[in-house]
Amino acid sequence: MEPTRQAPPKMPPRPVRTLALDIGGTGIKALILSATGKPLTERARVKTPRPATPGAVLNTITEMVNAQGKFDRVSVGFPGVVRRGVTITAPNLDGNWRGYKLADVLSKKLGKPIRVANDADVQGYGAISSQGVELVITLGTGMGSALFVDGRLVPNLEMAHHPFQRGRTYEELLGDKARKKIGKKKWNKRLVRAIRTLEHLFNYDRLYVGGGNAKKIVVKLPSNTRIVENVAGLLGGIALWRD
Repeated sequence: MEPTRQAPPKMPPRPVRTLALDIGGTGIKALILSATGKPLTERARVKTPRPATPGAVLNTITEMVNAQGKFDRVSVGFPGVVRRGVTITAPNLDGNWRGYKLADVLSKKLGKPIRVANDADVQGYGAISSQGVELVITLGTGMGSALFVDGRLVPNLEMAHHPFQRGRTYEELLGDKARKKIGKKKWNKRLVRAIRTLEHLFNYDRLYVGGGNAKKIVVKLPSNTRIVENVAGLLGGIALWRD
């Protein structure tokens, strides 16, 4: 009798790898996450091209992706309002982003499924405790915001463009241009006033402050306020795939 031939054991499927992208007004960051949201690569960062047109930004992303290794899907944090993968606003990029089908175009370019959300929303997913009312603000080229109630996102919160003082918006008074113009000390005082206003407005349980300029904060913040590392804007990308 011929010996029975056993089929080779099936190899378990490779865990899904998510490429997280964070598009900012100053820099574009990339990182690959495991199925549980743990970093698998070092964070990569390049300067946002100027002018930051859709074509220029997508070409930059394509170059970054080639150095990141294998991935199965992509999460994108975008600095503006996003609806169903379409960018509605992009105040710190180029005007051609208005109505741009980012998810569709990038999916065709990379050959992978794409999900896109506002960058502050993504950073919030990477920082919140999912208990109570939690507000996230990001301080960078401009200012982003996200509000969560028991872990659920309140969509399309564009608080940065709401008047804060004397008809000027939060972004006008706390964005990077204002910080450079008035200096770190005055900028920090403005931030404290803004936080007091926001606490009365939202009655939140916790406030998270992120973004590239969070490291410029030198004042003592309220006990229910926490500074989060900028990498949260990438780590939160795994949440876009939680159905």
